[in-house]
Amino acid sequence: MVDRSRDESGRARNARPRDELGRPLPPGSEGVERIPDELDLPPDETLRYAQELIDRGRAFHAHEVLEAAWKNGPDEERVLWQGLAQLAVGITHVQRGNPKGAIKLLHRAALRLSQEPAPYDIDAPGLVAYAEQLAHGLESGATDVPEDDLRPRLRG
Repeated sequence: MVDRSRDESGRARNARPRDELGRPLPPGSEGVERIPDELDLPPDETLRYAQELIDRGRAFHAHEVLEAAWKNGPDEERVLWQGLAQLAVGITHVQRGNPKGAIKLLHRAALRLSQEPAPYDIDAPGLVAYAEQLAHGLESGATDVPEDDLRPRLRG
C-alpha cells in the first residue's frame, strides 16, 4: 500500500510534486507551485485565478482551483463548477497528448455547462461551443492543437 500524506482529519493529500501540466514527478523533485488543498475563494476570485492559470498554459492547476469551488460552493452551483473543472481537465488531456481522455471530458463539460444559465458572467454558451469544437476536432484526428487554442475565456 502506498503511504500518502494525510490532513488532520485523515483525508488523503497528494503532496507529490507536479510539473507544469500537473503530471506527478518523483518524490523529492522540484515541481511547480501547488494549489493549496484548502483553497476556498469567492466565485469572482476563483474565476480570475483559474483564467490566469489557463492563460499561462496550466489547465490542470486551473482545474484544481475550479474543483475547490465545486467542493466548497453551494449545491445549486455544483454542476456549473464541475463543468468548468471538467473543461480544464479536458484541456489538460489535450496538452498531455491524450485525445481519447480529452474528448470524453470535453463532452462531459459541454453537457454540464449547458444545463442552466450561468452566473458570474460565465460565458457558458461560448464554453459549450468551445468544448464541442475542440472535441470534434480531436475526433476528426487533429493531433497538434496550438497552445493559443487551449486558452478559452471563462467569462463573457
